[in-house]
Amino acid sequence: MDQDLRVMVSSWLAQLGIDSKPTGWLSSFLLVFAVVALASLVYFILRRVVVGTMNLMVLRSKVSWDDIFVRHRVFEKLSMIVPIMLLNLLIPLALSAHQIAEKIADKLLTVWLIFAIVRAVYATLDAINEISDVKLVSRRIPIKSFVQLFKLFLFFVSAIVSVSIMADQSPVYFLSGLGVATGLVMLVFKDTILGFVAGIQLAANRMVSPGDWIQMDKYGADGAVEEVSLITVKVRNWDHTLTMIPAYALVSDAFKNWRGMSESGGRRIKRAINIDINTIHFLTEADYQHLSKINYLKEYLPRKTTEIMVSNATVSDMDSVVNGRRLTNVGTFRAYLVEYLKHHEKVHQQMTLMVRQLAPTTEGLPLELYIFTNDTRWVMYEEIQSDIFDHIFAILPEFGLRAFQAPTGEDVRSLKGSQLLS
Repeated sequence: MDQDLRVMVSSWLAQLGIDSKPTGWLSSFLLVFAVVALASLVYFILRRVVVGTMNLMVLRSKVSWDDIFVRHRVFEKLSMIVPIMLLNLLIPLALSAHQIAEKIADKLLTVWLIFAIVRAVYATLDAINEISDVKLVSRRIPIKSFVQLFKLFLFFVSAIVSVSIMADQSPVYFLSGLGVATGLVMLVFKDTILGFVAGIQLAANRMVSPGDWIQMDKYGADGAVEEVSLITVKVRNWDHTLTMIPAYALVSDAFKNWRGMSESGGRRIKRAINIDINTIHFLTEADYQHLSKINYLKEYLPRKTTEIMVSNATVSDMDSVVNGRRLTNVGTFRAYLVEYLKHHEKVHQQMTLMVRQLAPTTEGLPLELYIFTNDTRWVMYEEIQSDIFDHIFAILPEFGLRAFQAPTGEDVRSLKGSQLLS
């Protein structure tokens, strides 16, 4: 068939008064020109008609995620593959009478075809990565790391195949050559390789995902993860500064990921108030009557009083406060706090809720709240915590208690003034 085309071209040239052999360069050039014209026509039809129609359909669709493919020009890059394949098939035939030119053209067109395919795959991967960000899939799976890994793999494969085609050697030949240089490559690119391996571990084990709040004091990172790549992790700190952490540092060093807190829907409050031990005492009858008017203690006080009376029924000489069991103001205050927190609308009721005493210190008796708020947002969390402790400090005098506070300069001056007056 190729020979028939050459004869037809040669006859046509002869009619024009041009002497050209069927195997001459002029005949071959005209055949190549015809193939290029055909490929250009095919590309024009694909680009203007097929791709234009598809882009229009995508842009008019009700969903928005498919617009990303148009923005990354995926269809345009895919349309380039068809005319290149046509050139790769027909131009070597057009140059069949010239073996060297045919061989060079075949190799160059094959490499061009590989480049076009890789370019189209890259655009598709970029679109998929952006779609995962829009759909928030990347918060569960670090899509970008896998995309970069696949891109890197595809780059090396295409590079080795292209070089093997140009050198007319098997790809295995170049792979065996790379094995010899592995030691040198590992020595020169040690940090890059460590980051690459760590990036794969981070992605596979979902140690860090975009949107996570991580804290790593060693690198000054305390904020939300914006990007997870194979080499680095970008963190936007709460002061809007950016910290770039090497991926291998997250694998080798310790860091805190607050993702579990965010997913659970509760954020922990673990704070204590120090009670002045000198203000702790047994409840008197007047104290009992005063505290029994508090709504959150109306069930606790009678129940506890009955329990204590049953326990003290066998105890003799109850006139001494040492004998038997008695209510204390700090114990009643702790019971009040438990009920108060159980009825607080901003406290997570399905998670741990506890008010406990810690070991006494030189600064008094620590009374610690161990609870979770049902709003994990930082600003709201701090507001809830502040409101709770505002209330606690304000009601301490109702229980005859006082928060411990180290003496200030005003206290010392007042003490000296009273000594002078006396």
